[in-house]
Amino acid sequence: MEKELKEKLEKVVELVSQNAIDPDLEIEYCIPEVATTSDKCDVTGEPYIIVKYVTEEHDVHERKIKLRKNYLEKSPEDLANLITFYIEQFMEEIDSVEYGGE
Repeated sequence: MEKELKEKLEKVVELVSQNAIDPDLEIEYCIPEVATTSDKCDVTGEPYIIVKYVTEEHDVHERKIKLRKNYLEKSPEDLANLITFYIEQFMEEIDSVEYGGE
């Protein structure tokens, strides 16, 4: 991985971690040479982030956010904001399914 891209992704991981939307969310990073916080990471393809949420009924919801090549062209701040947006959408979907959109 190029040094510039590696530094960018390190910054993205830092920003996404700081922007943690919900303390009940589990965020796993599968970004080779930067952050691999899951033992199930597939490091052969595109880097990605897995967001998990467990409801009170112990239902597990999971979303995989791939960091596609065109996303990697964004600034670290813009990419972190995009990931945060996807996480917020994920939480809204869970609320809609679990709680009827209350």
